[in-house]
Amino acid sequence: MTVQTAAPPERAYLVGLELPRSRFDGEDSLEELATLVAAADAVAVGRMLQQRRSPDPNSWVGKGKAQEIAREVARLRAELVVCDDELKPAQQRSLEELSGVRVVDRSAVILDIFARHARSREGRIQVELAQLEYRLPRLTGKGKELSRLGG
Repeated sequence: MTVQTAAPPERAYLVGLELPRSRFDGEDSLEELATLVAAADAVAVGRMLQQRRSPDPNSWVGKGKAQEIAREVARLRAELVVCDDELKPAQQRSLEELSGVRVVDRSAVILDIFARHARSREGRIQVELAQLEYRLPRLTGKGKELSRLGG
């Protein structure tokens, strides 16, 4: 009889934008993101790369691509969407609403990796501070959940 002690890795769907003036190749960047996701104990189950002139201010990718992401997330039973760029809080919320799963960006994955590997007390505190500073602007719109916390 085998006893499983670790939870299975999260299933992540990777999304990237290829912009005209980008210094990086989109496929290479997604490959690097897949490596980062694996270091954060998740597994990439699919990926999508969109070529655009600029990120969409509402959903980062175009509306049609956002709907395609939602379909692929459902089809692949992904539990997480990882975007290969820094998302604005509104873009993150928009993608979460459309896909029905948690959405994170490259910065969040990197902070998670640092948190997993921080050993010293000072290192853990520094990583926690960085994570809290990262999350602060993303609390906007959470008023319903946080409204009773005020004094």
